[in-house]
Amino acid sequence: MDPMMLAAAQFAPLAGDIEANVRTIAGLVREAGAAGARVVVFAELSLTGYDTALIREDPALVLTEDDPRLEPVREACRTAGAAAVVNGPVRSGGSRPGLTTLVIGPDGSLLTRYDKRHLFHGPEQTTFTAGTADGRFELDGLRFALATCYDNRFAELAERAAADGCRVYLASSMLEAGNDSFETVYPVRAREFGLYVALGNALGPSEVGEGGGMAGIWGPDGGRLADAGPEKPGFVLAEVG
Repeated sequence: MDPMMLAAAQFAPLAGDIEANVRTIAGLVREAGAAGARVVVFAELSLTGYDTALIREDPALVLTEDDPRLEPVREACRTAGAAAVVNGPVRSGGSRPGLTTLVIGPDGSLLTRYDKRHLFHGPEQTTFTAGTADGRFELDGLRFALATCYDNRFAELAERAAADGCRVYLASSMLEAGNDSFETVYPVRAREFGLYVALGNALGPSEVGEGGGMAGIWGPDGGRLADAGPEKPGFVLAEVG
């Protein structure tokens, strides 16, 4: 199997402005695809911004899997030949949306949906419905696992991913500056289970504090392969496989 180029992205989402965030995501997908990326992973709630109060108050911020507002991302994926891993509130079967990762494939189709299994205490638990199944997809013969922020505190998700033949673990997160997860969670999951771990994170203000950036990728030995730093929007690349 040939190595694949993976991109981990970061930007400052605008709270409640799906259209603006979609434009930013689509632009980053195009840029990363032009740089050789086959998959681009973004932060938790990158589609709406991390503001659970707004999501509870405004039903228009809840998307559907085939939401027409995501068409610019689908078109960017088709143009770039890259998959986009985006996250937002997405309608579920219950009264509350899922805190959902949608993987839009290089042809613009939906490859999979993953609803965050471990909701962070407080506002997340009163805004969203927890998922019940692990997230998986395959592209170019490479198997990927999905997890979202607080999920990553639970080592069994990464353990199951490795046991299920996954090589790459994609973590869409909202980590504030100074969060200990950069040292105590993401590299540890990589090293413990022999996985590539890719973190999509946010910049800018959010309900949980200022986004810490530092999106990037760790190798199976736990060493950093790429780090976007704490300030500038954009993406970083690394080969995985």
